[in-house]
Amino acid sequence: MKSSTTEAGIVFDAGSLYAYFQSLHDKRKARGVRYQLVTLLVLIVLAKLCGEDQPCGIAEWAKHRSEMLSVWLNLKRKQMPHHSTYRRILGESVYVEELEQASSLFLSEKKYFGRQVLVSIDGKVVRGTLDDFQNGTYLLAAYLPDEGLVLMQVAVEGRGSEIPAAPRLLRSIDLREKVVMGDALHTQRGVSIQIVEAGGEYIWLAKGNQPQMEEDIRLWFEPDPDPIPGMAYLPKDFETTQTVNKGHGRLEQRTLTTSSQLKDFLDWPYLEQVFKLERRFTSLKTGEVQGQVVYGFTSLSRDKITPQRLLYLIRSYWGIENGLHYRRDVTFHEDRTRMTKGRMGQAMACLNNLVLGILLNKRKYRYVPSARRYFNAHPKDAFALISRL
Repeated sequence: MKSSTTEAGIVFDAGSLYAYFQSLHDKRKARGVRYQLVTLLVLIVLAKLCGEDQPCGIAEWAKHRSEMLSVWLNLKRKQMPHHSTYRRILGESVYVEELEQASSLFLSEKKYFGRQVLVSIDGKVVRGTLDDFQNGTYLLAAYLPDEGLVLMQVAVEGRGSEIPAAPRLLRSIDLREKVVMGDALHTQRGVSIQIVEAGGEYIWLAKGNQPQMEEDIRLWFEPDPDPIPGMAYLPKDFETTQTVNKGHGRLEQRTLTTSSQLKDFLDWPYLEQVFKLERRFTSLKTGEVQGQVVYGFTSLSRDKITPQRLLYLIRSYWGIENGLHYRRDVTFHEDRTRMTKGRMGQAMACLNNLVLGILLNKRKYRYVPSARRYFNAHPKDAFALISRL
């Protein structure tokens, strides 16, 4: 990518966010445009880095720093945009697919981007876009839990439409040497074939959407009945690992048992192992014990992955809930922001993913609210963060 210039001629580094955003097409007619699309998007990202989430807050943040921002971006106009401008731009003027791609490319230049093996896929509804009939923005994201980065995100037609969206999402990702995991909804034959033939592997859970698979795996891990006199069962190749962790007022014990003997029996493409995951929760205050058992399978053979590593990947998968969905909902107030205009909901979610990726890539800023408070007090550092990688 070449170097990029502002509307007044300032040259930005080729790796800056400004340079990536400048490649986006603007749906607006050139006549009457007061603020370049790239300028508006950079202002939104800066405000978000500094703790503002809603259009009104973003507009006021920029207004109170107009002198400083106009110098940094070398703007001809020192007057900052009205909050309605941000809403209109995000809802109507941005090609959201281009924005998603530019954000992903910007983060891909980070030193550690994509080094993690596990890719979690999961859907989320942006509640601030829902109407009385539950029509709104539904998104499906591919996420790296340990890195806190979204590889790509696509729009879903509506509730329950994640299944046809998953192949489209995965086609936009380099799956070589990656392990894809989703919840039971994504346990589909076609997606399994797509992942493996693209050079990746999969880990799936077997639940109500694949009842026969779940039942076959469950029966395999059940104790064998007493054999008929004079006969015996073949030994099973079970391997087991266990972890115990204490936190949040409870003791959690996880036990994973794997077997590769069903790979030629179960009719599923590229299946190599099945597993049983038992989770036992003990309240440290009351002593109450709760348990959960889930079954699943993977294309990873026994010589490619140990039970310990498999258990780690399965546990890491759930990081998408706390690492992405929770942060967007609670820290970035995504669900509380009304975004009913056009595709504003997806555009804002994309920028939230981008800001999270920028912050979490800096290892000293692992707690996002603290990082945003710091940048609000030091906006020049926030500008430096997106001006050069």
